[in-house]
Amino acid sequence: MKILKVENLKKVYGRGETKVVAVDNVSFEVEEGEFIAIIGPSGSGKTTILHTIAGLERPTSGKVYFYDKDIFEMSKKELTILRRQKIGIIYQFYNLIPTLNVEENILLPVELDKKKIDKDKLREITKFLNIDNRRKHLPSEISGGQQQKVAIGRALMINPTIILADEPTGNLDSKSSNEIIQLLKKVNKKYKQTIIIITHNLEIANLADRIIKIEDGKIV
Repeated sequence: MKILKVENLKKVYGRGETKVVAVDNVSFEVEEGEFIAIIGPSGSGKTTILHTIAGLERPTSGKVYFYDKDIFEMSKKELTILRRQKIGIIYQFYNLIPTLNVEENILLPVELDKKKIDKDKLREITKFLNIDNRRKHLPSEISGGQQQKVAIGRALMINPTIILADEPTGNLDSKSSNEIIQLLKKVNKKYKQTIIIITHNLEIANLADRIIKIEDGKIV
């Protein structure tokens, strides 16, 4: 089943001599359960594509369909709810709340949505990610790799339709990077989770089902 369609996406910053075409007429589709890598050098436009898919940036032109509904025809409130309930986002620098412990960070989107906390699911996720014994630790008390696992757990806790990972290993050493990528592969298989990962690392991209290569804002 097709869950995402990107159609003739274009994003332009500035005008005149300062004009930069970050994304130039990009189109692709994503099927449920796919693990896709978007690869390209720094400045190629891949992160802008990811942010547009997530509704964090509005395109200059083009469409992003989520289950056949154009997300940019949604109200600001509807788009916020879509992100909170259907899109799990994993960032390079984790984006954890420093004053909340591991468990509280994972549960944050559930709390924001005022939903009942599924303690069994929380335990399942923390065990799966091998951070069950760190649940009461603050982010500053755990390693970078463990912090990224918390970010993955936070994304999984909402049962997202799709997970968008923006350079999730960019701030980690090679050992932790490999562990995080292998975890994302397991998440893809165990939870049938659709994942789009942004990376400049071809070795990481080769673990995906499909690679979309971006150069100068275009699919090559």
